[in-house]
Amino acid sequence: MTTPMSVIRQDGEGEHLWFAGGGLFTMKTTLAETNKAFCLHEDREVSGKATPLHRHPNNDEVLYVLEGEILAYMAGEEHWVGKGGVFVALRGEPHAFMVTSEAARLLCMTVPGTGWPELFYRELCESAEPGAVPGTHPTNFAKLGEVAAAHPESIEILGPPPFASMAHETSTPA
Repeated sequence: MTTPMSVIRQDGEGEHLWFAGGGLFTMKTTLAETNKAFCLHEDREVSGKATPLHRHPNNDEVLYVLEGEILAYMAGEEHWVGKGGVFVALRGEPHAFMVTSEAARLLCMTVPGTGWPELFYRELCESAEPGAVPGTHPTNFAKLGEVAAAHPESIEILGPPPFASMAHETSTPA
């Protein structure tokens, strides 16, 4: 067990990572810093980025929209979430989201900070330079599905993005 520590990071500070499922992460707190109490990262995304329908058996997920807009899917319904809005998926609840604005910047927290918040992401990420531009790194849904299958305690992929606006698409990301 590590000793938690106070954390102060400014805009743009933190470890920068390309996420295989799309997006550019900036780790704002790590598991070691919070003694696994929570994990916090900023996620920068571009229009059309969508997650597959999934659930986290052992973690609650909170997404706070700093900039842009997303469409959140929960309990079989789509919900618009704009700047200043929040999307909370409790552990075990199937959910997904899709960026509907040109770009979005999300503050994402998972509680508790065990399993997928950082450890799972690290298997799906590679280093990015500060100032990297979201949307310039390819999404790798095959890798996302492969790593998810190896970590059923962290995430379960339930199907493709469930959004009505994507019904015409034939590719399945999971």
